[in-house]
Amino acid sequence: MNDKFASQDASHDHTENPSQPASTDENPQILKGWDLFWGRITRLGLADIALRLGSALLTISLVGIVIWIMKDFFLSGEMAVSTSEPVDFAAGGQSAGGVELPSYSGVGQVEGLSRSVEAHTPEEVASRYDFVQYEVVEGDSIWAIAENFGITPESILWCNYDVLYDNPAAIYPGQVLSIPPTDGVVYTWHEGDGLNGVSNGLGVSPEDIIDWPGNNLSTETVGDYASPNITVGTQIFAPGASKAFVDWTTALFTRDEAATSSSLWGEGKCAPVTGGFTGTGTYEWPSSEHFISGYEYSPEINHWGIDIGGDTGNPIYATDSGVVVYAGWSSLGYGNVIAIDHGQNANGQTVQSVYAHLSAINVSCGASVYQGNVIGYMGSTGNSSGPHLHFELIIGSTKVNPHGYLGE
Repeated sequence: MNDKFASQDASHDHTENPSQPASTDENPQILKGWDLFWGRITRLGLADIALRLGSALLTISLVGIVIWIMKDFFLSGEMAVSTSEPVDFAAGGQSAGGVELPSYSGVGQVEGLSRSVEAHTPEEVASRYDFVQYEVVEGDSIWAIAENFGITPESILWCNYDVLYDNPAAIYPGQVLSIPPTDGVVYTWHEGDGLNGVSNGLGVSPEDIIDWPGNNLSTETVGDYASPNITVGTQIFAPGASKAFVDWTTALFTRDEAATSSSLWGEGKCAPVTGGFTGTGTYEWPSSEHFISGYEYSPEINHWGIDIGGDTGNPIYATDSGVVVYAGWSSLGYGNVIAIDHGQNANGQTVQSVYAHLSAINVSCGASVYQGNVIGYMGSTGNSSGPHLHFELIIGSTKVNPHGYLGE
């Protein structure tokens, strides 16, 4: 074989042998092109700029891909709501696609009126002409009850005369009171009453009584005002009316007369007494306790004494020397009562003191007592909502405020 053919054979064998490494002339054309491009960029000094530009383009591309993926997710997922579909508020705030919208909270985002979502009317609204039946609880007072219902204490007395007898201290737990819808007086119709006379006595007009719906009256049915067609015993309500109180302890008596002239007195009345101790003209605090519980001296609601608080069994003292003219049970809510006649003061006026709601009595009728003697013990007898001493001081024919006379 000559050299020419040997050279050709060698060349042929080298090309077809896969075990031989590929030469650089056989690298893919794209890499060669990139090498040539990058070499030129480098020789021009633009390599750094090209790297930064490439990084920016890559970042923008990645952000765009993320946005596209998230947009596709929300539009195809459960949270997507088509804004082109109308919302049917009559169907409970749902869109046509069936997605339930959040309910309106009833509170506007700006100042102004806001309609409540509760389109509900109470099943029953009590008439403002109705009376309310209220049961007294421990610790109640006429003042507290009146404030709770937005009326005056005297209106409660005037509308419950048959159980309170104009006495605010006559309430007790379990007692039921009729509370009027507004201030006024309940009047029981009597034989011979005229509408003009009754309304005038209560400080209102006949029309005020007739026009009150709860009375079920009319001008046509009433007829003649002088002899109205109103059944005897009918209780009518006179809104805005007032009347004088009945004071059951006004007509007291002296030691030398029988206790028969006042409705307060009952089985504890004493026989007339001649002689006995007379007062000093000074008045000591009648209890071992010194705080008011419940009622102060309040003539405007017919409470003519003070209610001194304390505990059952606290000693009760004679405010001044004198003679016991009553010692026993009261028939009109005062429970166990003691009354002492202190004789006449320097002005010739008879002075007496009254002690009510006692748990026990420590003196007897006709006994003479010194100022400061223990005459009984605090309690809650009769009509009472808790242990206290109801104390009255009467000078002449006037029930005075004890605070102006007691040595406190």
